[in-house]
Amino acid sequence: MLKSFHAGTKEVSFILGPLLFVLILLFVPSGFVSEHAYKVLALAAWMITWWISEAVPMPVTALLPLVMFPYLGVMKMNQASAPYANPIIFLFMGGFLIALALEKHKLHLRIALNLIKITGTSGNGIILGFMYATAFISMWISNTATAMMMLPIATSVIKLLKNESAPESELTKAEKNFALGLMLMIGYAATIGGLATIIGTPPNVVFAGLLDDFYHIKLDFGKWMLVGVPVMIVLLFSTYFIITRILFPNRIENIKGSEELIKDQLQQLGRITTEEKRVMIVFALTSFFWIFQQSINYLLGKELLNDTNIAMSGGLLMFVIPAKNGKDKFLLTWRDTQNMAWGILILFGGGLCLAQGLESTGIIQVVGKTIAAQSNYSIWLIFILIVCSVLLSEVMSNVALVQIFVPVIFGIASGLNVNPILLAMPVTLSASIGFMFPVATPPNAIVFASGYIHVKDMMRAGFLLDAVSILIILFASTTLVEWVYG
Repeated sequence: MLKSFHAGTKEVSFILGPLLFVLILLFVPSGFVSEHAYKVLALAAWMITWWISEAVPMPVTALLPLVMFPYLGVMKMNQASAPYANPIIFLFMGGFLIALALEKHKLHLRIALNLIKITGTSGNGIILGFMYATAFISMWISNTATAMMMLPIATSVIKLLKNESAPESELTKAEKNFALGLMLMIGYAATIGGLATIIGTPPNVVFAGLLDDFYHIKLDFGKWMLVGVPVMIVLLFSTYFIITRILFPNRIENIKGSEELIKDQLQQLGRITTEEKRVMIVFALTSFFWIFQQSINYLLGKELLNDTNIAMSGGLLMFVIPAKNGKDKFLLTWRDTQNMAWGILILFGGGLCLAQGLESTGIIQVVGKTIAAQSNYSIWLIFILIVCSVLLSEVMSNVALVQIFVPVIFGIASGLNVNPILLAMPVTLSASIGFMFPVATPPNAIVFASGYIHVKDMMRAGFLLDAVSILIILFASTTLVEWVYG
């Protein structure tokens, strides 16, 4: 029933998007705000309709400005195409390439298994181990890929609760709580881990690109981590406490066979390979230069390093460092990039192009000044923006949310004459907080598919976690964000 309703919504939205585009072109006065503003507004209505409903793949929608802006006379082709080659896109591309090498040589799995091994064999200890492993891996690679990787290992651990592979109905209350808590923790930790770094989740990258596009301010990787890592840690342990102590306590002292299972998995991986060592060196060097680039630039006396050239250097090294496994000549080959999320890169470009159109025609400034005239910069304004972002993230793509919402936040910041990061960073962090529904984030959907989670359980946990997340991000916004970027 839900599936057919969703399909029907897509069909309606497929027609509604271009229909809104035509209606706005016909009925909004050509002198609205500026000469081309009504054309940009028309295209924005079309794109937002398709983005929210996903009537067509989101990257396809993102290509509309590239085609339509030159036709409409809003921009020349060289101007419309420029955002699709924004340095931020190459930052994420470099991160993707490094992640591909980690996944190809199973280094991410070795790291995860060793982290899980440390935390013991009690019910809560295993959940804690999966939390650490999932969050750490998600800081560097796709949260979707992280959740997909952790799911089969977690399912194997749950099956150890019975001598045979038992259906969920045969598990005791404590065992059901353990299975439920473990699956929820993986889904939530995959999302939370992405908050820690600029490349950890797409909304962070979109925000960085928009900030550079609008204000020519480049977000520093290390500075972001000064905010992102503490938010991640507090949110992770709050989630762990809520799941294991308040909502779904399991009180299982020892899961027999879990230690052997992890050992088994590690034995299957075998000894660490030369390829893994080389990938680890590149990964470690890239992370080092990301974090300490400002100090190195200061010592060199010039701006030699930035996030993008560091990321792309790490990515390119994967293609030129030899492999010794006999299958491939190098750590990565071009065929490996078939697994890369190229669509996300196009999606970023389309969002940046639309934002450029909204800004250049004055629409964002007008909206921002109108809202700013009715409010002032205060903790209550930040609170309202965070709440709006969290609620919207439950029903729409977090990438689309940031692409649509953050330019408006920039307008408000300009109207209030405050640093745009102080308003937009909390909104961006909040856009990743979608804990209530399976459709809110890909990790939620992946763990929900395990069969150990009911919608009511996810809604119960998600509602409480959404509320806690709002308070944690609000506190971080008025302390850490102010300290780092104020």
